[in-house]
Amino acid sequence: MPTPATPVVLIAETLAPSAMQALGSDFDIRHVDGADRAALLPALADADAVLIRSATTIDAEALAAAPRLKVIARAGIGLDNVDVPAATARGVLVVNAPQSNIITAAEHAIALLLSVARQIPAAHATMVAGEWKRSKFMGVEIADKTVGVVGLGRIGQLFAARIAAFGTHVIAYDPYLQPARAAALGVTLVDLPTLLREADIISIHLPKTPETLGLIGAAELATVKPNVIIINAARGGLVDEQALADALTEGRVAAAGIDVYVKEPAAPDNPLRSAPNIVLTPHLGASTEEAQDKAGTAVARSVKLALRGDFVPDAVNVQAAGPVADEVRPWIPLASRLGTILTAVAGSVPAKVVVEVRGDLADSDTTILQLAAVRGIFGPVITEAVTFVNAPALAAEHGLSLAGTSTKETGDYRSSVTLRAAMSDGSTRSVSGTLSGENQVAKLVEINNRHFDLRAEGDLLVVAYADRPGVMGTVGRLLGDAGVNILAAQISQEISGHASIMVLRVDGLPDAGLLETIGAAVSASAIRGIAAD
Repeated sequence: MPTPATPVVLIAETLAPSAMQALGSDFDIRHVDGADRAALLPALADADAVLIRSATTIDAEALAAAPRLKVIARAGIGLDNVDVPAATARGVLVVNAPQSNIITAAEHAIALLLSVARQIPAAHATMVAGEWKRSKFMGVEIADKTVGVVGLGRIGQLFAARIAAFGTHVIAYDPYLQPARAAALGVTLVDLPTLLREADIISIHLPKTPETLGLIGAAELATVKPNVIIINAARGGLVDEQALADALTEGRVAAAGIDVYVKEPAAPDNPLRSAPNIVLTPHLGASTEEAQDKAGTAVARSVKLALRGDFVPDAVNVQAAGPVADEVRPWIPLASRLGTILTAVAGSVPAKVVVEVRGDLADSDTTILQLAAVRGIFGPVITEAVTFVNAPALAAEHGLSLAGTSTKETGDYRSSVTLRAAMSDGSTRSVSGTLSGENQVAKLVEINNRHFDLRAEGDLLVVAYADRPGVMGTVGRLLGDAGVNILAAQISQEISGHASIMVLRVDGLPDAGLLETIGAAVSASAIRGIAAD
């Protein structure tokens, strides 16, 4: 039987075998039918993580039933079935697999378009019925058509690239995309009314939000060309279902291909079921073996990171501004480590911390480094797990004011991060670090305005003392007698020369008794051990 400390991962829907392999054997893996509410809620009571797809709803009620829950992982892109604000308020990380099915979804939109343009499903049905109605099925060419892409995100861009290969002219509506990016894709940006008016084919690739719900309704459909083909393989409700059915019936829209619905499974009386010139599929946009494999593997890896308290690249509710750039990610562990060192040096949690970013790194959004610093600051001093989700709440709860600054001035290093702290007694502390060399080795380069050049990894010992001869020898002898090996060491004086800080990287932290002995032997004003991450 697993020990009580073994994290419980609840699998609420069928995932690809690769997802189970990616999770490994470090968890107590349990299964439940997430669509069965009566079974789901009690199963959540012990769960540290829950993995879902589209059939399981994790709302405020489910969160209330899951006091241990740390992460909700959706094996797919959409999060319509997760109450993200409620999860964030609880400090529960929400992750998805945003890259897992983008190719599959774009391909399905293309498949719907081709099926509609050449009436393939209807023609197939007559063949199966033993008929030969060649003259009944007159299709349309896609070449030379104007294709309007509504939403030029990851999937929209993939669709645009693929449809352009058919010899089409691609226009797009996306108020958040820069014109230069659209131009690089060979796409002309237009407003939505222009797109609706000019496009021969319209394909929708938007998320479902309050702003996009019902984006294309009866009024909008009244402005399109009568020969237009409309494709929606994104989210149900972006196109008004009744309005589209009416437009198809009246001939104001030539044809449509739909994969998603306001309510799923689509009801028998859904108006699209009886509309003419339409191809319907039961939300198959992500239904390929490759996409399911990618989605399951991606969220399994995210769950492992989340349960360790590490940064999760696919988190959707971390309070940092936008996606974390590749240039910033290697600095996240360093910022967390500097936070841990700061707490050790200061002896308590500061009242205010400013995370200063200098050099080339300042070109990127480094908000995430503030959360990483908080995670390091509180990690050694509180019992609950500190995550990138609950870090802001913990800072507020403990009275820690957090801020960030950036400057492209490089100082002594191409890029560096400094944590500058104000303590409640009015004193100040600071620690700085950088990533050095081709392998981006994390280095501690400053403590309280004193220069260092020491790897920031592993177990560290920090000793503050009045400068005098023999201190290093005494510390080394006492550590050696206890079987603790010094891997690296450095001493830095104050400008006055009266006080010094010694930092040692050791192969194991001394216990409290040995720390007290060393501190007394060298009359240390402070001596603290910092455990390896």
